[in-house]
Parts: sequence; C-alpha cells; structure tokens
Amino acid sequence: MHRRDFLRAASLPAALAAVPGTPAPAGPPNVIWFFGDQHRAQALGIDGDANARTPNIDNLASMGVQFTGAVSGFPLCCPFRGSLLTGRYPHHCVPGHEYPLPDNQPTIAQPLKAAGYHTAYFGKWHLGGFHESQGRAAMFITDPRKRGGFDVWTGYENNNSQYDCWVHGGAGKDAFHYRLPGYETDALTDLLLQYVKEQAAAQRSGKGQPFFAACSVQPPHDPYVAPPEYRQRWSAGNIRFRPNVPEVPSIRAQAAREMAGYYPMVENLDFNLGRVLKTLHDEGLFFNTHLLFFSDHGDMLGSQGQFRKMTPYEESIRIPFFIAGGQPSYDGHLTGRTPAFLNAADIAPTTLGLCGVAKPEWMEGRDLSHLRLRRRGEAALPDSAYLQAVVPTGHGNSTNKAYRGIVTRDGWKYACFDGVSWLMFNLNEDPYEQVNVAHNNLYREERKKLIGRLRQWVADTGDQFQIPDD
Repeated sequence: MHRRDFLRAASLPAALAAVPGTPAPAGPPNVIWFFGDQHRAQALGIDGDANARTPNIDNLASMGVQFTGAVSGFPLCCPFRGSLLTGRYPHHCVPGHEYPLPDNQPTIAQPLKAAGYHTAYFGKWHLGGFHESQGRAAMFITDPRKRGGFDVWTGYENNNSQYDCWVHGGAGKDAFHYRLPGYETDALTDLLLQYVKEQAAAQRSGKGQPFFAACSVQPPHDPYVAPPEYRQRWSAGNIRFRPNVPEVPSIRAQAAREMAGYYPMVENLDFNLGRVLKTLHDEGLFFNTHLLFFSDHGDMLGSQGQFRKMTPYEESIRIPFFIAGGQPSYDGHLTGRTPAFLNAADIAPTTLGLCGVAKPEWMEGRDLSHLRLRRRGEAALPDSAYLQAVVPTGHGNSTNKAYRGIVTRDGWKYACFDGVSWLMFNLNEDPYEQVNVAHNNLYREERKKLIGRLRQWVADTGDQFQIPDD
C-alpha cells in the first residue's frame, strides 16, 4: 500500500502559512477549476512517470487530496464538459461530439449565483453545437444564451492551434472577438489571474462576493505543439514507453514523436498552475479558495497500439484530479490520496459541497466533498464507476461502436458492445490491461457479477443499452 493511501488531517506547509499579509478567511470560500484537455492521469511525476515534469501538480498532493480513482466516464470532450457543468450523465445531457448543451439546461453557475457567488468561465467551451464540417470552430460565436449562465464568459467553441487561439464574449455592442497573444495556456491563465486579482481587490474593499472561476485550456490536446523553451528539452529519442506500448516500429515511432510534444505541453500546464498558486498566495486568497485541478479525459499515446481517446482503457479514462487550498478547519482538512471513484457528473455536486451549497435535484452525480472536508455521516463511497460511449464519433483513432462498462473498487474492469462482451481485465494483477478475459469461462462467475452490476448502473441512471446476459 502506498504510504499516503490513508487520508490524514494536516495543515498546509509552514512556508505557505507564512505568506505575509494573509488574512483570516471570512465568508464562503472561493473556488477555481483549472483543467487541461487530454491530460491522462498517468502523466504525473508524483505517480512515477519518468517523462513527466510536474512539480506544481505534484505539490497539490501535499496540499490537498488526490483522487486516484477519478475517471472520465465518457472520454470525449463535449460529453465530459456537459456532465462537468451540469452534474448529469451524458445520455441525459450531451451524448456525443459537437452536441450542444440542451436548451434551458442549468449549469453549476445558477446554484452558485443564487448562493451569492460571482461566476466566470475562461477558455474552451465546445458546447455550442457547432459542426466543424461547416468551418473553423475558432471563428464560431457561441450564442450568449448557450454560455451556461456565467457572469463573465470569455471562451471559444473549439481550437486546435495553440498559437492561433481566438476568444469571444459579451453581446450586442459589448461583444468582442480577438486572437489571444502568444501560447494558449499562458494567455488563458493571464485572463484567469486578472479576474482573480480583481475579485481579491473587491473582497478586500468589503464590496466583493465569493467567486467561482473555471479556466479550461486545450493543451496537452493534439496537435502536440509546445512553446519552444519547453519543447527544446525533448526529443523522441529520450521518451520512455509504458509497458503496454507494443514493440511495433510504426506504433513506437508515432508514440515517441507525439509524446516529445505532449510532455512539454504538460510541463507548461504545470508551470501555469504554479502561477495560479502564487497569485492566490500573493492576493491572500489561498486560505479561502478551493482549487480543483483535473482534465477531461486521457490520451492513449500508443498504449494498446492506439492513440487519442474514446476507449475504456486506463490511459483514456483515468484523469488527474486534485482538491487543494482552503483554510484548514479546527478539525483539519483532509490531505493525501483516496482511491474513491469520482466521475465527471460528480464534480459539480462536489464543488457545491465544498461551498456549503445544496445540490439541486436535477444534478445526478454524487457530492464527494467530505473527502476533502472533515465531515461525519456521509454516504458510502461508490463501489464502481460507470463508463459510456453513447454516440461514437466515427473518427479515426476512436472506438467506432457504442459501449458501456464499469471499473470496480475491487479492481475489475468490464466493457461490452450492444449485447456482446468486449473487454474484461483484473487490474490488480494486470494494471496494463494485457490479458483480456472477457471470453474466458474460467472467469464466468466474475463476469456474471460484473454484468449484473453494469445492468444496475444502466437502470439506476435511466440509460438505454442492451447488456449481455452472460
């Protein structure tokens, strides 16, 4: 067992507690979501990835809680974001690529605004329903009525050009649309930090509100282009592969080339997370701000001979997820690692729980804030996480059939196509998923249990899918 697998009560490091001029927290806590796109959970230095240089992310594990069981239940941008913002499962919200948020669907912004919060969103949105077959999404202007109800919204629909990122916002005579200066992650972080400083000044004046701010950046999503000062330290020749990247020359060549761009992008993301942490410290907000760092899904990067996302393999579904910041209470906030499952639909309810705001009835996910806040009498942790591909994209490097699956607390994973078993792994002894036992009758009894639990997930969430009988 990892020495930090037990949650423990602890204060923040003394060096952070000694920030000059840090006021005692007063009033409701602020919250920041800071998240990348296609950043897999395995790409963290703290968890042993020799390619990853992530000192700021790694430090979050000392300052907060790392959810090692966090998953992207539908590892695709639009469905994840729909679930993230609404706390609803994809089949009830955003079921596929380039689907919009349903009309009149509230997001996390509404209950927070009702509780007195100022809300802001910066960066990638991808919920306006634009189809890139009609042109470049960076030039698309999201209908103000489809921006989630945030007080401040500066974003873009989609963008795959890190040095040519256009953002828009406002409406009518106050509308704007402009190209960000420099590299996307740096420039979007600049917008977030400007907002944080403005909110800090308002709070110091006694006229401010608690705030909720989300900053969504596309890197390390492909194309794998990093700032030159990061990229120059990498070459395809110094990449270390995971054991499940097959020794097929074409696969390894592509994986090495792409990872030599991917990991510098992760390092730049980590650098900008450090900027966020420093600003919170400098503005005296760290001790009254919950910082959630995560990603929308992972990236196969050659594992299993595959690339990108949309599969139920570990490199696609597992995401980094940390909750840090906030003033330790008299009982102490919890720090360390928890294996508890956390899915996309759980993030909004958990955020509301951190703020002491009740989860609205239309949210389906669980509030797991008690794993950061020391509270008693919370519900039992989930025994499994639900995996879905509701509407396949049909893209290359993507599973082209709908599937459902689960990963369980006792270390099993099962996935099926419509009426047919597909994958089954014992992650305890096969963490790299190299032995598929879905059609091995030595495991028939275990398979039947997994099928039964998956069928229950389908029923409990009001989903529609034909699960195999055996």
